[in-house]
Amino acid sequence: MSMMTSLRSLLPSSADYRAVPRTWKSDLLAGLTVGIVALPLALAFGVSSGVGAQAGLITAVVAGFLAAVFGGSNVQVSGPTGAMVVVLAPIVASHGISSVVIVGLFAGLMVIAAGILRLGRAISIIPWPVIEGFTLGIAVIIFMQQLPAAVGSPDFDESTNAVVSAVLAVQAAVSAGLGLMLLSLATVAAVVLIMVASARWVKIVPGSIIAIVVVTVIAQVTDAPLVRIGELPSSLGLPSWPSFAGVDLGALMGPALAVAALAAIESLLSARVASTMADTGPYDPDRELVGQGLASVGSALFGGMPATGAIARTAVNVRSGGRTRLAAIVHAVVLLGVVYLATGPVSSIPLAALAGVLMVTAVRMVPFHEMKLILRSTKSDAFIFIATAVITVAFDLIEAVIIGVIATAFFSLRGLIRSSGVHREELPGPAQPGDERIALFRIDGALFFGVSDRILERVTKLDNVSVVVIQMSSLQFLDATGAKVLGTIVTEIESRGKTAIVKGIRPEHIDLVMRVGALDALRHENHLLDDLDAAVAHARSHITREMAAER
Repeated sequence: MSMMTSLRSLLPSSADYRAVPRTWKSDLLAGLTVGIVALPLALAFGVSSGVGAQAGLITAVVAGFLAAVFGGSNVQVSGPTGAMVVVLAPIVASHGISSVVIVGLFAGLMVIAAGILRLGRAISIIPWPVIEGFTLGIAVIIFMQQLPAAVGSPDFDESTNAVVSAVLAVQAAVSAGLGLMLLSLATVAAVVLIMVASARWVKIVPGSIIAIVVVTVIAQVTDAPLVRIGELPSSLGLPSWPSFAGVDLGALMGPALAVAALAAIESLLSARVASTMADTGPYDPDRELVGQGLASVGSALFGGMPATGAIARTAVNVRSGGRTRLAAIVHAVVLLGVVYLATGPVSSIPLAALAGVLMVTAVRMVPFHEMKLILRSTKSDAFIFIATAVITVAFDLIEAVIIGVIATAFFSLRGLIRSSGVHREELPGPAQPGDERIALFRIDGALFFGVSDRILERVTKLDNVSVVVIQMSSLQFLDATGAKVLGTIVTEIESRGKTAIVKGIRPEHIDLVMRVGALDALRHENHLLDDLDAAVAHARSHITREMAAER
């Protein structure tokens, strides 16, 4: 594939909309539904991240549109997400709100580069317990991030750790007086009850919308002293390049890399899940990265926050009948309509109401079924799941994923080492005189750096043996170190005056064995055989000649 053809495959084409003439009605309905669902989440995630409700709304519009057009999935819906909030909140606390635009710009460029470099398939290296572990960790952090607003202290951000900030905010609210705290908690409770009840009894309108409308109307009528969203822009504005004056770009590169990694991971996970939910064609992971990168860059230029694919909104899209990119585009247009037509009523929404919406969202994110399955599986997988969740909450999401992958690799390697070994076997067929001078060893599993010393020690510590047959047909994995160890084993056997015969090297291993010269020490080329009976017969012929010479 030429460079131009490769790059062209990452761009939109008319094939993206080939099914629209058949699906446009269901796409329009799905886009409207997702737009309604996404509105409170966009506002809430913007507030929770520290950049404000308007940034969340802008992100949902701009990033939602760009990812739909340029992304690699036909049904993915993108925008601000809870996982991104988890990463952005500490960045805002440490570097200020203005840093988010620059971080989003550079993170988007990194994600675009990852797509051009065809790194989309790398998501497959993240194990299932790690995915579910950081999903649980994200859910806990999102819930804890809402506690300041839930108790009437929405601007409380004394710590970059959500749990610490939540505890300090509750303490501050108690010290300031119970009146506002109880009113805010009552608002949260009302939102939760309405959302839970509407999920059972009302199927047409999302429960979050019903809850926010009811609570906002009551707050307005009673003139309740609750903190509100505040003034929102009544237009999208024009894109502009951020100012880099006085900005320490070096200090922002680490956060940008973390945001880019999260955007790539979450978007690809969501797209992969979406591809299994409906028959809408496969997704292109590399194009998805390019699309998500462009979405974050575009969002940054309009003053928004970095975006990712959103599995909850994507699921709503599919369940509502969305089958092409038109649905996600309509979702962005619906939210754009809110910017131009409804910012007045939206600005009156109490922050405690948005906190209630995100608390319910966080609880619904907890993978209860998957948790049960993982905890029942193996001790190592259960440990990885718990460790990933704890590290996500206590330290950092990206660190948790990296440590989780490393821990999985460690346990997998340990399991491979345990399943590998060398076993001495009886010679096949009727026993013959001199068989006690032949040792038949079978190497199982893997011959690599982790087990090579153990196998070498076992095979070379032989007494009263003249011929050693090494059976390798059961060997599943062989690396360069293992091939070199095979050569060392053969050399050691031959140097002790014994004869080495190698049987059954698998076709996929033979080139490596030959390249490293592992069989150069064999006494004769006939000592490399494919058949066990032939190898044993050859070994017995050596013993027969040896016994004849002794007479």
